[in-house]
Amino acid sequence: MSKTPHPAETLAKARAEHARLGAEIAEHDRRYFQEDAPTVSDAEYDDLRRRYQALEATFPELADAESLSRKVGAAPAEKFAKVRHAVPMLSLGNIFADAEVEEFCARVRRFLGLANDAPLAMTAEPKIDGLSCNIRYEDGGLVQATTRGDGYEGEDVTANIRTIDAIPNRLSGAPKIFEARGEVYMRHADFQALNTRQAEAGKPTFANPRNFTAGSLRQLDPRITASRPLKFFAYAWGEVSAPFATTQFGAIEAMRRFGLPANPLTKLCRSAEEMLAHYHAIEAERANLGYDIDGVVYKVDDLALQQRLGFISRSPRWATAHKFPAERVMTVLEAIQINVGRTGALTPLAKLKPVTVGGVVVSNATLHNEDEIARKDVRVGDTVVVQRAGDVIPQVVGVVLDKRPQPWPDPFVFPQDERGNFICPVCGSAALREIDEKTGEADVVRRCTGHLVCPAQAVEGLKHFASRNAFDIEGFGDKLIELFFKEGLIRTPADIFTLRARDGQGRPPLRDWEGFGETSAKNLFDAIDTRRTIALNRFLFALGVRHVGETNARRLARHYGDWETFRVAARAPDAAQELAAVEGIGPVVAEAVADFFAEPRNEDALDALLKEVTVEPMEAVAAGHPLAGKTIVFTGSLERMTRDEAKAMAERLGAKVSGSISGKTDLVVAGPGAGSKLTKARELGVETIDEEEWLKRSAGV
Repeated sequence: MSKTPHPAETLAKARAEHARLGAEIAEHDRRYFQEDAPTVSDAEYDDLRRRYQALEATFPELADAESLSRKVGAAPAEKFAKVRHAVPMLSLGNIFADAEVEEFCARVRRFLGLANDAPLAMTAEPKIDGLSCNIRYEDGGLVQATTRGDGYEGEDVTANIRTIDAIPNRLSGAPKIFEARGEVYMRHADFQALNTRQAEAGKPTFANPRNFTAGSLRQLDPRITASRPLKFFAYAWGEVSAPFATTQFGAIEAMRRFGLPANPLTKLCRSAEEMLAHYHAIEAERANLGYDIDGVVYKVDDLALQQRLGFISRSPRWATAHKFPAERVMTVLEAIQINVGRTGALTPLAKLKPVTVGGVVVSNATLHNEDEIARKDVRVGDTVVVQRAGDVIPQVVGVVLDKRPQPWPDPFVFPQDERGNFICPVCGSAALREIDEKTGEADVVRRCTGHLVCPAQAVEGLKHFASRNAFDIEGFGDKLIELFFKEGLIRTPADIFTLRARDGQGRPPLRDWEGFGETSAKNLFDAIDTRRTIALNRFLFALGVRHVGETNARRLARHYGDWETFRVAARAPDAAQELAAVEGIGPVVAEAVADFFAEPRNEDALDALLKEVTVEPMEAVAAGHPLAGKTIVFTGSLERMTRDEAKAMAERLGAKVSGSISGKTDLVVAGPGAGSKLTKARELGVETIDEEEWLKRSAGV
């Protein structure tokens, strides 16, 4: 599969690939951010995101079809208290080629309406490969520190952060409330010395500085963290009680004055040429820096322009990360293993002869699908070229044909039964590639058809249902779900909430099971009971409907308000058409939701679940603003700002932006050139205002 889809590819194939990539990336996010145990390299992860974004660029219909583009990281782990970030800690978009630097600058100019010759300064700084943290100071004193978590909620690691010498316990001259954001990392020399001591003591050594840093910061005993030489660079900020700079570069200098360490390689650049020159200078010195970096971050220097640019999806419009090229090596492909995912997708995993790449031993790589295997003609026993730009698992780039064993191994085929029919390796059900009725072409993903009998799908669906961003059932982790499923205690989500009532029926009560007791059994049942009320967006996400991730769940919940209104719409004869009109949803997600509710077995499972839980409206965004919750349509041209800028502003205020006018529209902002939408608004009696009035209302006047 090419990294950029060819425009001639069908929409059906693009939809399938888009969905598969979204599910795969979400799982990698969870493993990387929550478990500190990534199973793909940075190179492969970045390639997945590039391919995902390229699909959306080639097929605009897919642009808002999954929550991936807004999701950051993964939910916080269970052993630390959770802390809600006052200002979300979002991630960065990536670029990979020199030409994309100029494109990034051009996008910024277009959004702001700046001429090509207008001044536009950028900062450029090394992208540290560590663990992101938010450190809160009040009246100069350190009061709290949290990890990034899922971008909205992180883990409280205050006691551990206080043990890091590089992080001051007090700031000098900072605003009354000041949240410093940056990266905790470990220097190569310190990491090597630590591994030497581990080896001499006969203890296991550690794979790489980044994972070790994350593990060190998540120690329950701060004394362990204190024994490890962690460092810190500040490069951003969260909540502040008063302005402290007008530029990004000035903010970095201010943080240095406050007493925070900042990277000395941060440079102010006046052009794309200067940005690239600094990128290549840092790249040339990368091996001599003494700590891991994986690229250079560019940021618009003017903070007022940053505010205007705002955010899109999971990242700011005013910043991007320019990643370094991947490192390549050769190794032997020893086997291909087929994994079955929560949606029934069969994903091939390459099992590699362990090889050291950049000081890290790697042994696995995802092969995506059977088309990818066929295109590269990957066969068991081949010598393959792999590349790595980050942590553990490489990407298979291709095959070294002159090293292929003689006679050549047979081409790889997915599992089959004795009659040659493709089957699921877990349950033996037929494994099919769906055929698009319009195009007649097969989906790129092969899926198990045993949705109700396949243990791989049922277990993964239950894990998703109970996960941190869904029902978030404390103590009801993956291993316990697997055990209860194996023992026949749970098969559907509703079964989770009837565990207490069924305890001891036909089998010993849970308190008598090995590893349990009176207290632990009661704690589990109580934890389940505390989750009998849930917000609508989390409920929709928990159902595991294809293409409905966290962002699309929020969109649907925000649009429909409550569960009954949503369910009526989703069950209507024209459900797909209505759902597709929701801002950001589109036909792909709409069809998936409509199909889910058209399946009687799904409806039966929902009815059983709703006897046990109560679904409440989600918390309003910017509830105090007069525009919060309003549905707004922009039409015509705007003179004070671009259309994209106005939409982003409305969303920040908690409003819903729609592309079409209906009886549900609350407000229309009409500029010069407004045509049929303005006419329709007047026919429907929808309030219409001009740009000046919009600016007043958005300011709360």
